[in-house]
Amino acid sequence: MLEGILSISGQPGLYKLVTQAKNGIIVESLDTKKRMPVYSNAKVSALEDIAIFTSGEEVPLKDVFLKIFSVENKKETSVNKNSSNDEIKDYFEDILPEYDKDRVYVSDMKKVIAWYNTLLANGIITTEAAEKKADVAEASAEEAKVETEAKPKVAKAKAAPKTKPATNVKTETAKPKQAKTAAPKTIQRKAQ
Repeated sequence: MLEGILSISGQPGLYKLVTQAKNGIIVESLDTKKRMPVYSNAKVSALEDIAIFTSGEEVPLKDVFLKIFSVENKKETSVNKNSSNDEIKDYFEDILPEYDKDRVYVSDMKKVIAWYNTLLANGIITTEAAEKKADVAEASAEEAKVETEAKPKVAKAKAAPKTKPATNVKTETAKPKQAKTAAPKTIQRKAQ
């Protein structure tokens, strides 16, 4: 669902990855549909890699968007990014009650709301994506159940007894040989 959707630091809105160039990437704005190059020194974040901090494990942004999609009955959010901070906090707490209030700022919540509305307007968040997520969750739950039922109990193997090293054995170390050095030769001159 969020594959190829990017956020670029310093640029408004979201972008779709078009292709890769030799010194960066080419993206297309979801709002204006204009293409532009993004060079390798720009900070680019893929939405599929972003997660929201919670009191437990981090929740992927995709799951947050699907939760908003189901709460809002497949429509835009009831609050927008220009609403008051208290309204946004209350809304976000309804969507994700276990979010970490110390590490998730109002500016982050505003981005999530704006991104959701942009993705919904561009048809990226759809009913099919929500149903696909539900099917994947059911399948993984069934696989986990089957694995726990089918897993045979394995007896632990006993470790081999440890042997003590011999203490009476003398070991000789080779002494390094000293290199022979030649004495300086003296030249005697004959007296004339």
